[in-house]
Amino acid sequence: MAEIPFRPNVLKMSPYSPGKPIDEVKRELGLTKVIKLASNENPLGPSPKAVAAVKAAADQIHLYPDGSAFSLRDALANHYRLPIEQIVVGNGSDEIIHLLGQILLGSSDDEIIVGHPSFVRYDAAAWLADCKLVRVPLTADMRIDLAAIAQTVTPNTKLIFIANPNNPTGTIVTTSELDNLLASIPSTVVVVVDEAYFEFADGTPGFPNSLDYVRKYPNVVGMRTFSKTYGLAGIRVGYAFVSEPISDAIDRAREPFNVNSLAQVAAIAALSDADHLKQTVKLNRSGLDRMHQAFLDLGATPFTSYANFIMADLGRPARPVFQALLERGVITRSGDVLGLPNCLRVSVGTDEEVTIFIDELTKILA
Repeated sequence: MAEIPFRPNVLKMSPYSPGKPIDEVKRELGLTKVIKLASNENPLGPSPKAVAAVKAAADQIHLYPDGSAFSLRDALANHYRLPIEQIVVGNGSDEIIHLLGQILLGSSDDEIIVGHPSFVRYDAAAWLADCKLVRVPLTADMRIDLAAIAQTVTPNTKLIFIANPNNPTGTIVTTSELDNLLASIPSTVVVVVDEAYFEFADGTPGFPNSLDYVRKYPNVVGMRTFSKTYGLAGIRVGYAFVSEPISDAIDRAREPFNVNSLAQVAAIAALSDADHLKQTVKLNRSGLDRMHQAFLDLGATPFTSYANFIMADLGRPARPVFQALLERGVITRSGDVLGLPNCLRVSVGTDEEVTIFIDELTKILA
């Protein structure tokens, strides 16, 4: 029987590996209580307004959604004071990353530049397009090195992805660094500023807002999500601020009805709930401070995080620590899969979950 001729570059890819589900850990380890601090989810859950909107719309799911997502894009346009033509939405920001690759990459000579380590779906866009992936190491303090990225740009560079704050490190690049990058590269290179964790870092001195750059540079894309601060990870809604030519190209390439009906109404409702957003950011700040200090007290080196997770260098292999926490019912992320074998990444949970994590980590490391 002949083998199916899959594209070789696809077979080189690895499926995305999410954090272990709670139910799976309970089954495997015979535990009754498990907390998940691995996937950067909102510990407060979704906005009650979003839940109510989903319930109200549930009896209409036999109808196709609005393929243009007009009401959602209109709400975003009004919220951010940007023309609706410059708003695109996707089935999570992952889809927008994929679409950017689809519309910009068409040759094995094309290049994507990313910081390393950073969000793994940028790499996937390069592998799927069978183009050249250029990884630029982070700085010593685990920040994306925009100066080094600028020096890496060639005539073949099509895309630069900048996660700000960066995942998995939680660190940020500054306004002056981003200004310098954009001033030193060709305007034909599309620079994607991925702000999945924007709301957690907003207000930090020197922290850039992609909106300011999208209004000035047609080659800049600002990308955000409803999965983190808005607590809608389970129904997948991402969005981006783009120039009209990029919006038009994405609209041509995307799947029809790519954002489902329930996701659209939930996102509109969540966007209007300022109180839920404020509570989320406040809880996150408290949890970050507590975990940062706990790592220091245990002799680890935490990196300053502006997201809803923290990464620390334990000074020893993290995999055994990850496993020991797992056996105690605490799901985290080991950095070995990211090329950081001594690092552990932990999402911020509720006050109770942060306490449990610190107590269990202390038992392991003290």
